[in-house]
Amino acid sequence: MTTDLKLGIAVGYWGASADDATETVRAAEALGYESVWTAEAYGSDAFTPLTWYGARTERIGLGTGIVQLSARTPVATAMHALTLDHLSGGRLRLGIGVSGPQVVEGWYGQPFPRPLARTREYLDIMRQVWRREAPATSEGPHYPLPYPGGTRLGKPLKSITRPLRPDIPVYLGAEGPKNVALAAEIADGWTPLFYHPEISPGVYADALAAAPDGFDIACTVTVLPHEDTAEALRTAKIPLAFYIGGMGARDENFHLNVFVRMGFAEAAYKVQELFLAGRREEAVDAVPDELADGLSLVGPLPRIAERLQAWRDSPVTTLLVAGVRDEPGLRALREMVLG
Repeated sequence: MTTDLKLGIAVGYWGASADDATETVRAAEALGYESVWTAEAYGSDAFTPLTWYGARTERIGLGTGIVQLSARTPVATAMHALTLDHLSGGRLRLGIGVSGPQVVEGWYGQPFPRPLARTREYLDIMRQVWRREAPATSEGPHYPLPYPGGTRLGKPLKSITRPLRPDIPVYLGAEGPKNVALAAEIADGWTPLFYHPEISPGVYADALAAAPDGFDIACTVTVLPHEDTAEALRTAKIPLAFYIGGMGARDENFHLNVFVRMGFAEAAYKVQELFLAGRREEAVDAVPDELADGLSLVGPLPRIAERLQAWRDSPVTTLLVAGVRDEPGLRALREMVLG
């Protein structure tokens, strides 16, 4: 149970030249929001917008939520991280994740199997780079250093740049219980994509049982203040239908599996069926109100304030607000959460 929630904002993917959230990030910083988080999928990257916002702010933490392992080698991600951490004065929180086979194999052209083992190896190499105690090496099998083939002239190296911090906080973006348990074992935090504060604690209780003190669960929550709760709920259902129906293969969709674990199997498969049949509006309508309402904070401000109690009663420690970009809305949420 969390008595004092920390507050951040999730600005998501950078999508177009006009999608500059600088004023939102500045307003959040002035209001005492602790962090801002950017995302990537198969378009823009997460580091560049985060650097852009970091250069225009002074105190707010900078989180990647998340960068995809298969987009970069472990040392490349470690270099990105130590550079941004230096430039921002030690503000980086590095969120990483494996994504899914459609993106990994279809977009990055990399193999997807054994995601947990790859994550463990990846994080170990990054921490070697940051700690700079010896040249970075790995026996593999996923990221062998030095590379065992090629010219055979490769040799272990240490970063020529000394990291500002040898212990940059790492968060895992994880959905399955085994991956969440891995986050609790080797990372500093977990960034769930879909979390129901009244259902998910039971789903992940065993996975998080060994989480150390200070383990941060930083959860993105769509917040849609609106006088018409039903209308706000329907808006909240749109991305849920997309993730359930379109962000994964028909026979292997990790996002859909999250909703199955929550107890919404029948509805989730119905949404997927409608979405893949091209009946997108019907797919949105098929998302249960209870599910959309549990994952989001929607409706009039007094209703949102009331429903915040469920998040305070959950293991979530940091609430990352998505969907609110204006200063009055950010201020209202700040007063609800932080007082």
